[in-house]
Amino acid sequence: MKKKLNRRALLKGLGSVSIGLPLLEEMITVDALGASDAKIPVRAFNVFFGLGIPSPLQSEGFNDVLEPLKPLSDKLLIMRNVDHVRCDVRGINAHFDGATASFTAEPAGGEAKAGGPSIDQVIRHSSYPNGMPNGMISSLVAGTFFRRSRVGRYHHSYNLDGTVSARMQEKPRDLFDRVFGSLSDQENNSKRLKRSVLDSVLEQYRFFTGSNSPLGASSKGRIKDHLDRVREFEQRAFSLAKKNEQGPKAPPPSRLPHGGPADPGGEGIDITLDELRTEWRLLADLYTLAIEMDRARFGSITFLAAGERIRLTGEYKYNDRVRYNFNDSTEHGRGGSGGCSHEWWHKFDEKRDNKQLRAHAHMKMNELAYFMNRLDRVKEPNGKSLLENSLLTISTESGDGRHNNVKRELSGVFHAVTGANGRFKTGQIMDVKAQGIDLYNTMLGAMGADPQLGPKDYDHSSIDKILV
Repeated sequence: MKKKLNRRALLKGLGSVSIGLPLLEEMITVDALGASDAKIPVRAFNVFFGLGIPSPLQSEGFNDVLEPLKPLSDKLLIMRNVDHVRCDVRGINAHFDGATASFTAEPAGGEAKAGGPSIDQVIRHSSYPNGMPNGMISSLVAGTFFRRSRVGRYHHSYNLDGTVSARMQEKPRDLFDRVFGSLSDQENNSKRLKRSVLDSVLEQYRFFTGSNSPLGASSKGRIKDHLDRVREFEQRAFSLAKKNEQGPKAPPPSRLPHGGPADPGGEGIDITLDELRTEWRLLADLYTLAIEMDRARFGSITFLAAGERIRLTGEYKYNDRVRYNFNDSTEHGRGGSGGCSHEWWHKFDEKRDNKQLRAHAHMKMNELAYFMNRLDRVKEPNGKSLLENSLLTISTESGDGRHNNVKRELSGVFHAVTGANGRFKTGQIMDVKAQGIDLYNTMLGAMGADPQLGPKDYDHSSIDKILV
């Protein structure tokens, strides 16, 4: 008879909860009929991308900008005609209002505060009113972004009082430390670079993969593969001074600007597609690993900020064909903020081909699909993937991009959700024709969460057609 091991006990046996483990067969009890008692945890993550997808382009389905999402279409519910107009703040545009309304359905509460909690944090507090289990990150917030004038542009996970739920991790090295922990502050940097987070579990690793291990051959292999992946990501994130000769070579340190240099007076920065993609995909890999290890169940991840100002260059290939050659500043004929990709959205005209905007939006969907595909590769005991079992809410700041009409700008905001372990109807593109607050509250109800978003006297309408 297979011996059942407690997952938390096994993690402690490996010396550090922060190393984490994939789910092993010894952690699952199976009855005589083959049914598993393994429970899939509640997870909710907000996925944000900057600048939006104009409503007329959403109506084209998977024929153009949404094409990268088509292979995942059976695992997504794409929702059109979502309205955030109630979140308009006079004198401010959707880059601020719409970005903060994403996942909160409330106007901003200030330059560094939302008007209320985000979906993920309402679910978190309802699921764990006494706090998260030991060894878990309460909220994991990360992303690649450069426009920084207000926190709401890039931060998309907010506590019940509207304050940010966690510090934003924008550098792969910082995200790695957040997920795996770092060495004692008393140790100097040179020692940190020469050591690995895995060094602390070396003896335990040898025991659990050795001849006296209580684990079967399959689980031994999974542990080895898992720790090899941790080592790989560590090398990619830190570019270790003392490299593991058997591991992959680490890339050079990030050349991308962070902090103030990432947003020089709102004038934008020059960046290549390869630079942007390299940093984003490492962050997405690390974020996926944190979920797989059960280190994170709630939080947000951002791919480019609201009103993002970058001057992108480089060849963009999709499915081995060249989709576009980005060269924003040259095509605009301007430098500074006027030469940024941001301007394609302000120049959107449904009567024209909008080829530059389409190429940028297509690229963004491809990078979000990269993250979702990573989650979809990890299978869980119920036969579904991490992607299918989790609630991913995907959104942006604007339904158009032009600032001369609030109704148009804050209506038709793109939304998509995953199935959340069978709670939502996936495999559809649906015209919900609903206010964001009603959509979000319907989602929260399906996740068993309380309290609801918005004013107490708000007359809530349930959007039942999104529910299974």
